[in-house]
Amino acid sequence: MTVDDTNSDDGVEPSSGPSVHSTPHHEVDHTAEPTDDPLAIRLEALILGADRRYTPFQAARTAGVSMDLASRFWRAMGFADIGQAKALTEADVLALRRLAGLVEAGLLSEPMAIQVARSTGQTTARLAEWQIDSFLEGLTEPPEPGMTRTEVTYPLVELLLPELQEFLVYVWRRQLAAATGRVVQAADDEEMVDRRLAVGFADLVGFTRLTRRLEEEELGELVEAFETTSADLVAAHGGRLIKTLGDEVLFAADDAGTAGEIALRLVEAMAQDTTMPALRVGMAFGTVTTRMGDVFGTTVNLASRLTSIAPKDAVLVDGAFAAELIRNGDAPASEAEETAAVAERARLAEKEGRRPDEKPPLPTYRFGLQPMWQRPVRGLGVVEPWMLARRGKPAS
Repeated sequence: MTVDDTNSDDGVEPSSGPSVHSTPHHEVDHTAEPTDDPLAIRLEALILGADRRYTPFQAARTAGVSMDLASRFWRAMGFADIGQAKALTEADVLALRRLAGLVEAGLLSEPMAIQVARSTGQTTARLAEWQIDSFLEGLTEPPEPGMTRTEVTYPLVELLLPELQEFLVYVWRRQLAAATGRVVQAADDEEMVDRRLAVGFADLVGFTRLTRRLEEEELGELVEAFETTSADLVAAHGGRLIKTLGDEVLFAADDAGTAGEIALRLVEAMAQDTTMPALRVGMAFGTVTTRMGDVFGTTVNLASRLTSIAPKDAVLVDGAFAAELIRNGDAPASEAEETAAVAERARLAEKEGRRPDEKPPLPTYRFGLQPMWQRPVRGLGVVEPWMLARRGKPAS
């Protein structure tokens, strides 16, 4: 949204406002001018609900905000500087006014408002790209010979836009309700940002070799299938998909048992699909810092390192993760301990004169843990991984 203040379209002297350039002039891309394509302009007006009317300076002045703040909002949302082009609409002015109003009212600090713009821009940019690449592009193929894409696109967008908008708002409200619920259940204020979570990475084995062997379309289909399967399994079993990285997904769960179930189901699902490479998973449990929907910290780094050393079709966890499973009764402290418990129950049954079928139920565990050799892990010192396995059939 940066503009040369010496040349505003309405003749207003810009000296009354702060400096426009929040980054050095030579670093700004002044070539990113809006398109003049007639169809693109018609589609833009349809989607935005308004025609181009303002230069960046005019939009900032109409919204009652400084050009410096307007530029930072614009860039945070992920848009290139547009020089002095008259490319902004009433919707842009309203958005600036609302965001600045939250700052003026004291509901958000200025840095937080910038973060709101950035997180919203990054999330919706990916969504918009996906919808165009995977959805609209296929639907706008001319249905009949002689029809152009131009003749199909506009009426299709006109029909889809209100439905997609309503669905987007619905999903956002649902996600906001879920995230708010997690926050208010936090034990204290610090836990709202720095929380104890189980974090896992699931990685396709040999993906680099596949990229050299498969055609681009085949590779895209494989990645999409992997991401879709992973997202569905993580959500269905109580976890949260943090992000996808092509051949790798990052997920989190509030407890180790939930994360363990997700990890094993991911391995099992990939093993059943003959078109998929083997999968390996690394998980850790501990304090995690959350920012803009992502997770950071030593726990995340450890999970990533464990993934890189995990055997194929296997799940490795750190000591804290194993201890959490044991503490919650999801795994025995050791096989020897479980054998001793079985023997003790059998002895008591014999002493009390009970028949074998009257014995109280033996302890049941969801998972088994096998300690692995200690080994140094880059940047984190020496760790003792544990191999996680399932005991019995998975829960439905």
